[in-house]
Amino acid sequence: MTKTVYVLNGPNLNLLGTREPQVYGSQTLADVEQLCTEACARHGFTLVFRQSNHEGALVDWIHEAGRLHAAGQLAGLVLNAAAYTHTSVALLDAVKGTGVPLVELHISNVHAREPFRHHSYISAVARAVVCGLGVAGYGLAIDAIAQW
Repeated sequence: MTKTVYVLNGPNLNLLGTREPQVYGSQTLADVEQLCTEACARHGFTLVFRQSNHEGALVDWIHEAGRLHAAGQLAGLVLNAAAYTHTSVALLDAVKGTGVPLVELHISNVHAREPFRHHSYISAVARAVVCGLGVAGYGLAIDAIAQW
């Protein structure tokens, strides 16, 4: 049975390539999706790749991934919650409630940025955190999931 990897992206990641390229680089979200498609193909995974600026949509998708997890069909979830990383108890509760195996991802090194970015609600439920490696971190996160 082919397992699925979910890659979920939070607010403003639709602006990749144009938003603060000195922080986030010049690659677009479409480039990230292609990178994830290639990484999943290397490991025989199916990819579900999504982005939303709305917290509730991310919660719903985590629940959806949780149903696959309960059925033994989820390899893992890569979550770049963006600004919601630092504010969302709802995302924390969704991950806790579903038990999905999760890699928390940040394109930039959040620990070298503003102090409010140093706290993550997601880290407490993540198996791993990838941070500061640019969009290449997505492929590395999927490679890590393949080792679980």
